[in-house]
Amino acid sequence: MSIKGLSKLESLTSPPGAQYGIVVARWNSEVTEPLLEGAVSTLKAHGVSEKHIHVYRVPGTYELPIVAGELAQSDTIQSLGGAVICLGAVIKGDTDHDKYINNSVSEALQVIALETGVPIMFGVLTCNTQQQALDRAGGPVGNKGVEAAEAAIETLNVLQRIREEQYSAPTGS
Repeated sequence: MSIKGLSKLESLTSPPGAQYGIVVARWNSEVTEPLLEGAVSTLKAHGVSEKHIHVYRVPGTYELPIVAGELAQSDTIQSLGGAVICLGAVIKGDTDHDKYINNSVSEALQVIALETGVPIMFGVLTCNTQQQALDRAGGPVGNKGVEAAEAAIETLNVLQRIREEQYSAPTGS
């Protein structure tokens, strides 16, 4: 996910009362904690109250979907509207484990989003080296946690607009 090429988002505000669940992997915490800090500070900067930000930690990236799915189906997210931001870091090792984790997690999160209608943001770094991950967690390449939070807010705004237009559309005969 990249926000490159999009217009400036400074004026973007969260829909009133929207709830944000953030699921963050503890594995590679030197990378995921800055992603979390970026996501939380971005949500707050765009008008989200701290009481509307719910953070849950899981052991690793592979565990993100089970908690994201539970959150997406929760009363808090379903009744008040909201999004789930998933943050993790999978770094290439000597085996192909990274490919299996990355593929299964990304597919599972997409299925959850489509089945629940809740935006699920993929803030999982899939890097070849530790340095690449650090560069994307507040380093010279930016902070993908910030981008995931901005994408969550923007997606909720688009969905809200679609739903408002749908309900305000004249019924024809």
